[in-house]
Amino acid sequence: VAAICGALGAGKQSLEAAWNALAGWGSVRAEWARDDAAFAGGRDDGESPLRVHRDAGLVAVADARIDDRNTLCDTLGVPPARRAQIADVELILRAFAKWGRDCPRHLLGDYAFCVWNTAKRALFCARDHIGVRPFYYAAENGRFVFASAVEAVLAAPGVPDALDETMVATHLGSAVVSDARTFFQAVRKLPPGHALTVEAGRPGEPAGAPRLERHWFPEHAPLAPRASDDAYAERCLELYQRSVRDRLRGGPVGAHVSGGLDSSSVAVLAARELRSQGRPPPPAFTWLPDLGGEPPQPAHAQEYALVDAVCAQEGLPTCHGALTPENVLDLMRLDGALPNVLVHVNEEVVQRHARARGVRVLLSGWGGDECVSFSGRGYWPRLLLTGRWRKLAAECRAQDAPAWRFLGGLGLELLHPSLPTRLRRLREGRGNMWLVHPGFARRAKPLAVGFRRAIGVRSVQLALLRAGHLAQRMEGWAASGAPRGIEYRYPLLDRRLLEFVLGLPPEQFVRGKDRRWLMRNTLRAVLPPEVCWHRSKIDPARCEAMIDAFRAALPAIRARLAARPPRRAGYVDMRALEKCLADPAEFRARPGRVLRAWSFLDAG
Repeated sequence: VAAICGALGAGKQSLEAAWNALAGWGSVRAEWARDDAAFAGGRDDGESPLRVHRDAGLVAVADARIDDRNTLCDTLGVPPARRAQIADVELILRAFAKWGRDCPRHLLGDYAFCVWNTAKRALFCARDHIGVRPFYYAAENGRFVFASAVEAVLAAPGVPDALDETMVATHLGSAVVSDARTFFQAVRKLPPGHALTVEAGRPGEPAGAPRLERHWFPEHAPLAPRASDDAYAERCLELYQRSVRDRLRGGPVGAHVSGGLDSSSVAVLAARELRSQGRPPPPAFTWLPDLGGEPPQPAHAQEYALVDAVCAQEGLPTCHGALTPENVLDLMRLDGALPNVLVHVNEEVVQRHARARGVRVLLSGWGGDECVSFSGRGYWPRLLLTGRWRKLAAECRAQDAPAWRFLGGLGLELLHPSLPTRLRRLREGRGNMWLVHPGFARRAKPLAVGFRRAIGVRSVQLALLRAGHLAQRMEGWAASGAPRGIEYRYPLLDRRLLEFVLGLPPEQFVRGKDRRWLMRNTLRAVLPPEVCWHRSKIDPARCEAMIDAFRAALPAIRARLAARPPRRAGYVDMRALEKCLADPAEFRARPGRVLRAWSFLDAG
C-alpha cells in the first residue's frame, strides 16, 4: 500500500501537515523538497515511491502498479537484467521523460502519480483509466496541494473545509456521485482517465490554475472483427487470465467470493495462477455470515451452496463475515470523498479477517457488471429503434416471461429506466429529497441523473463507466484498507480487457433468456456449472444479516444522537430521521437512505 502527497507554494509546511494526516498509509517515507515545491511518498513494502532523474531534472512520486512491464521496458530500453527490480515509479519517470504529457497513454495498470519538472517548474499529475488509485487536490490562493486522501488535503494550511452543498444534497437525495467533486468545496478529485498540469512560475509566485485533459477515451475502442462465439470467448479468457496474473505481484493474496460470476471467476483464475507459481491459493472472503456449522435457512441455501461450490472446486479456505451492531457504530465516520457507510458494510469485517491472515492484496470482482459481464441492457430498445423487429420478436419468444411483460419493460426502458422507482417514491411521499431538511431542500440543487437514457449496449456500457460509482467504491475501500496494509485490485477493470469487450457485437451480451452471455460463455470450462449459469443476483442472506445488524444498532444510534446534537442537523429532516430510527419496520423499508443521513450527521 502506498500514499503520496505534495505541494507547490509553502511546500514544506503543507507537505508536513498533509503527510501527518496520512499516518498508517505507508511505513517507509521518501521526501524531496526545493524552494516552495515538496513531495513525499510512503510504502509499507520497503520500496520507495519517489524517484529523481537528475539529468532530466525530473522528480516523480507515485502510488502505482504498472502492468505489461516487459513491453514497456522494451520500449524504454531497460536492460533485461534490471527489469525484475526496477520500481514502477521509475518506469513512470522514464515514460514521462520519453513521452511527456502523453505518457499515460502508454501505461497499463493502476496508478496515481505526479512528475515535477524542476527547470520548467511544471507539475504533471495523472490518474489511471478507471480510478483505482485515489487522487485529491486543492488549488487555493496560489497554492496547489495533492494527496491520496481527502483528509490529507484538508490538513494543509489554507485549505478551507466548507461543505459543498450540491454534493450534500446529492448524497442525501439520489446518491448520485461525481467523478470530480468531493464533499468539500475546496477539494477536488482528479477524474479517472484524466491528467492535470500546474505551472508554478518562479519561486514565491502563485501557482497557476490546474489544466485538465483526458487521456483515456473508451468510446474510441475499435470494433472487434467478426468472429465466432468461441473465438470471442477464447480471446476474452486470455485477456482475463493476463489481467489476473498481473494483479498477483506482491502478496499474500486473498479474494472476494460471493458465488456470482465476477468474484468467483477472479478467485478461480487467481487460485490456478498462484498454484502454477508455487504459491498457496487465496483465502476466499465472503460477506455471508458464519452459521457455525448449522445449515442455512431454505431461502438462503442456494447462496451458500454457490460459494461452497467455488471454494470446494479450487480448495480455497473460506472466511465468512459477521457484521455486528458494534461494527455498525464503528463504520459511521467521514471517509474520503463522501461519507457513505454502505461502501464499507461487510467489507470492514473482511478487512479485519484479511489482516489477521496476513493478506496484503485483496482481489475483487467489482466493475464486472458495467462491462465485461454486462447484462445487455439497452440491446432490446436498440433493436426496436433500428427496425430489427424480426430479431426483437425472436428475443421476445425466447423469454420465460409473458410477451406483455417483456414489451412493457421495453416500453419503460425507452421512456426512462428509473420511471418505476420515481413513481413509487412519489406514491409513498418519498421523493429524492426525503430526509432532507425542508429549508435546505428549497435551496439545494443536487446533481442530475442523466446517464440512464443511453440506448444500445455500447452506449450504456460507456455511460456506466463514466457514472462515477466505480471509483467511489474503490476510493472508499482504498481509504479503509490502507491503514490495515491491504491493497485492492480489480481484474475486471483492466484497460486491455475493457477495450476489447467494448468492441464486441451487442449480441455477445444477450442470448435469448441468458443475459451476461459473454461472461458465461467465456467461463463455461472455468466455473462450476451451477455458478456459471445461475441467473439471479439476489443475495438475501447477506442483505438480511446486514439489516439485522443495523436494526440492532438503532437504539445506540438514537442514544448517540440524543447525547450529542449533530452540528449538521440543518441539512437533515431530523423529525423524519428520528421516526425511522425509532421504528424498525420504517427503517427496513429504506435502510440505505436512513444510514446515509445518519452517517452524514455523525461524521462531524
